[in-house]
Amino acid sequence: MTSFPFEIVGFDLDGTLLDSLGDLAHAVNHALSLEGRSPVPVEEVRGFVSGGARKMLANAMLATGGAVDDARFEELHDALLAYYEANIAVETRHFPGGEAMLDELAARGVRIAVVTNKLERFAVKIFAELGLSDRFYTVIGGDTLGPGRAKPRPDLIELMLERGGGGRAAYVGDTTYDTRAAAAAGLPCIVVGFGFNDFSAEELNAATVIGHFDELIPALERLGA
Repeated sequence: MTSFPFEIVGFDLDGTLLDSLGDLAHAVNHALSLEGRSPVPVEEVRGFVSGGARKMLANAMLATGGAVDDARFEELHDALLAYYEANIAVETRHFPGGEAMLDELAARGVRIAVVTNKLERFAVKIFAELGLSDRFYTVIGGDTLGPGRAKPRPDLIELMLERGGGGRAAYVGDTTYDTRAAAAAGLPCIVVGFGFNDFSAEELNAATVIGHFDELIPALERLGA
């Protein structure tokens, strides 16, 4: 087999490596129920996910009657996180082709990482519950480096490179948080068009866009040529 052009490939989690929409929707609707709000349809939650749990809840509140005061918002945010942590991998699964894609990257000697704005403990728990922990040399969360260091800043991706020991790297994501962070870190970013995209494929400014994980290995080979 010819050598692969990238030694490291990093992935975003929600909407990229895993379809976590159902579990996220249940968590945000749990928080809404505590405020007496009607649930938001799962597909509508898709448009709220980008930017983390706090932004997701704020968007859901605006869609169901408006904002609440800061103290109440913090209570509801805490309740959302607690519910989510207790029900973190009920419906969450690979997107189609994801497991085979990880197998193929590993067979080519690629070091695989996860860099997400999700809290690190949540990401670690998801992979443990799904039996995926040994797939990745590192799992980096939005809080790993402390406040203000999450994507779209490049800090988390730079930490991925440091922990990976160097080598040519690429990143795979689904939103402008991912493309902007990768660009700032000097990495090409492949966007998955089936994710929680916050803008159209053309507006995401990715190196390329794929519609299925079967397309990822060939896309990386083209980018690395």
